[in-house]
Amino acid sequence: MMEESLIFLAIAFNQNLPLLTAWLLDRLFGDPLRLPHPVVGFGKAISFFEHRLNQGSHRRLKGALVSVFLVAGVYLTTFFLLRQAAFFSSGLLLSLQILLIFYSLAGTTLIREVRMVFKAIDSSSEEGRKQVARIVGRDTSRLSAQEVRTAALETLAENLSDGVMAPLFWYLLLGVPGMLAYKMVNTLDSMIGYQNERYHRFGCFAARMDDVANYIPARLTAFLMVLVAGRPSLLLFVARYGKQHASPNSGYPEAALAGILDCRFGGPHDYFGEEVWKPYIGTNPRTLTTEDMQLAVRINRRAESLMILLVILSATLLYL
Repeated sequence: MMEESLIFLAIAFNQNLPLLTAWLLDRLFGDPLRLPHPVVGFGKAISFFEHRLNQGSHRRLKGALVSVFLVAGVYLTTFFLLRQAAFFSSGLLLSLQILLIFYSLAGTTLIREVRMVFKAIDSSSEEGRKQVARIVGRDTSRLSAQEVRTAALETLAENLSDGVMAPLFWYLLLGVPGMLAYKMVNTLDSMIGYQNERYHRFGCFAARMDDVANYIPARLTAFLMVLVAGRPSLLLFVARYGKQHASPNSGYPEAALAGILDCRFGGPHDYFGEEVWKPYIGTNPRTLTTEDMQLAVRINRRAESLMILLVILSATLLYL
């Protein structure tokens, strides 16, 4: 029995070494600012096709074909790159897996940015607006101090889903290639998935693809947040408010955090000069504080750690 247990532990360790190492690297360092990042390359590829094809007729079809081409291209390129690395040496394969997983996780950097937002807004409204503009897509020039803090925490909750949980979910289903393909899906949505005059036709397929890719991860994120907070009764709150968000997915992690903090998210947002009203999530319009941010960060970290554990256990059982 002892020998079987040791064999099981050895298999689990070897199977999950790339993930564990990459996750620890993200916890320690965050995104490597001085190294080339795959998402930057994804963005350049998307811009290349968008500038050339988002004009004239058949924009929906062209946008759909570009989206499928880029996502499939990332998956296949990563798959064959890993195959070639395995052919040369197991060490090269391990190193490449660690690097790609590390690039795909975006938990630590966003937490640092949110902390900087709260530090800046405590200094001055202008500094807070400038800092939060680094992590949100809306116009921040007229935000109040409360709106700056709200925007930062909304982004923190959403990023836990699409920056950590969703990549890990797709890693479990499709390995490292699936993780990178998801990052392309998410990048496509963040660049062309807007409902405005320029993108609503060309980017509509990318936006729907992102909705599908995040459907389970968003709800799983909310569940894990409520679980680690020790507040299972909040699942009813999440079920009520999560579906009221304009996005079919973002509302769930935001609702979980709003319930945990007993605050209110949503309201008017300014995108590309157009005011967009997002339904309120929660009912308590109280002033947010640095203590709220610190609690939100702790919840993020605990939920992330639990997800890592679940992925490791699931991957080990599937391997056996």
